[in-house]
Amino acid sequence: MSCILNIETSTSVCSVAIINDAECIFNKEDHSGPNHAVKLGVYVDEALSYIDNHAIPLDYVAVSGGPGSYTGLRIGVSMAKGICYGRGVKLISVPTLELLAVPVLLHHEEIEDNALIVPMLDARRMEVYAEVFDRGLKPVRDIHSDIVDADTYREYLDRGPVYFFGNGAAKCMDVIAHPNAHLIDGIEPLAKNMYPLAAKRIAEEKFEDVAYYVPFYLKDFVAKKPKPLL
Repeated sequence: MSCILNIETSTSVCSVAIINDAECIFNKEDHSGPNHAVKLGVYVDEALSYIDNHAIPLDYVAVSGGPGSYTGLRIGVSMAKGICYGRGVKLISVPTLELLAVPVLLHHEEIEDNALIVPMLDARRMEVYAEVFDRGLKPVRDIHSDIVDADTYREYLDRGPVYFFGNGAAKCMDVIAHPNAHLIDGIEPLAKNMYPLAAKRIAEEKFEDVAYYVPFYLKDFVAKKPKPLL
């Protein structure tokens, strides 16, 4: 039994949740973003006040570890590290693409047992960060930065049904154009869905070094020269 503070900032959505003894007892989400720099501190303060007022000891902080937005990941991880230092608790990193798959596997019973699932995060234009899993969340193909065309996932689509979801999926469906390709709308990485993945890492004692941990960006950040004001 444990209390986990979950922080998710890998996309434009900012969310914070507390899972205590496998039950979500606090949840805040902002879908109007990206507003992480404004909203995250407020949500975390409210979450910590909630557990303190209810005399619930905090055991772990789980944070979405990427890939995703550079800025969002940095903000989330910095906040998570600060809490871990201040409260003396352990840090858990939850892979963002696995997190996207949690609500799909839990709430979409129509997915066939032999189907593959492909969570996708938008990387602009026709590029996505994607990973291929089976129905048991076992990786079939590791994370890639894919420039999507008709052949990108053909080897999997020719075998059977493949379900695509996440904020990078909808833009790809017309290009993929295969009868075995299916889109699941409305799937976002949210803090309230972190528990199964965080609990697995706790059981495996897979914790991060708070001093040296950095998120998984997948691609190097390239700074752009700002446009002139005049």
